[in-house]
Amino acid sequence: MKVAVLGASGVIGTALLPEFSQDHEVLAVSRNPHADTDRVRWLQADAMSEPSLKSVLRGVDVCVYLVHSLGSRDFVAADRAAADNVALAASRAGVRQIVYLGGLGEDDPDLSPHLRSRRETAERLAAGPVPVTTLRAAMVVGPKSAAFETILSLVDRLPAMVCPRWVTVPTQPIALRDVVRYLAGVCGLEPAYGASFDVGGPEVMTYREMIERIAHLRGRHPFIIEVPVLTPRLSSWWLHLVTPVKAAVARPLIEGLRVPTVARDTSIRDLVAIELTPFDDAVRDALARSTALEAQPDSPGSV
Repeated sequence: MKVAVLGASGVIGTALLPEFSQDHEVLAVSRNPHADTDRVRWLQADAMSEPSLKSVLRGVDVCVYLVHSLGSRDFVAADRAAADNVALAASRAGVRQIVYLGGLGEDDPDLSPHLRSRRETAERLAAGPVPVTTLRAAMVVGPKSAAFETILSLVDRLPAMVCPRWVTVPTQPIALRDVVRYLAGVCGLEPAYGASFDVGGPEVMTYREMIERIAHLRGRHPFIIEVPVLTPRLSSWWLHLVTPVKAAVARPLIEGLRVPTVARDTSIRDLVAIELTPFDDAVRDALARSTALEAQPDSPGSV
C-alpha cells in the first residue's frame, strides 16, 4: 500500500514513519526539504496550496493528515483552507482513504477555538468523496509534544506553581507509541472508513494528578495552589515566561483545557487490538526519547 503522510516532520509524523515503512511504500510530505532514507521518500508540498499536492498524492492509497497551524496568527482560517485543499486534491488523485488525528472534547458545547477548529477540519476533510477515518486523542505523551513539554517544564522549573481551575479537569493522556499504532492500524482498514474513534490511554486523571505523577518520576515535589482568577490570556503569558512554549501556542491549548477530554467510545479497541501503555511508562519513554533527541541538533520538530 502506498501511504502519504502530510505533516511528516511533526511530532506524530516523525514517530509514524518508521512504523509505516516496515510494510508500506511511504511518502513523507513536508513544507521543507528532507533527505530520503532507505525506506522513506521525502517530498515537498504545502497544504495551503492545492496544486502543490497533486503530484505528491498521485497513486497514493491512504493519506494521513497531521497538518495543523496552531501558533499562527489565524490558525482557524489556515486549518480550514488546508483541509479544503487536501480533500480536493485527494479526490482528484483517487485516494482511497484519509486518516486524520483530531482532538478529544470536540463534542462539548463549550468548545475552545482550537478544539472547534479540529472538529471543523474533520468535517471539511469528510465533505469530499474520499472516506475519512478520524482518531480523536487528548494529550499525547511524547517528546516535542507541546502539551507534554509544557507540563514537564512546569515540573522541572517551578518548586511552587499557582494554577487555574483547569488543573481539576479530567483528561485521558495517551502514549505516543499507542497513537502511532492506532494510526497505522486503521490505514487501509475498510471497517474504519468514514468513522470517528476516541483513542485514550488506560488511565483517566486530572491535570493536577498528571503534574504530580510526572513530578514524582522526576524526583520533585512542587507545591500547587489553585486559584479561580487566571484567565487563558494570563495563563498563556505565564507559561510563555516559564516554559519553552510560545504564548500563541499556549493560549489556544489552555482554552481547550476547560473541557474534559475523556474517551467516551472504545470501539476502536475492537478494530485495532493493542496493549495500552500505562501513563508512568509513557512518561519514562518520552523522557528517554527527549534525551536522545537532544543529542541530535537537527532532529525534526512539530509542524
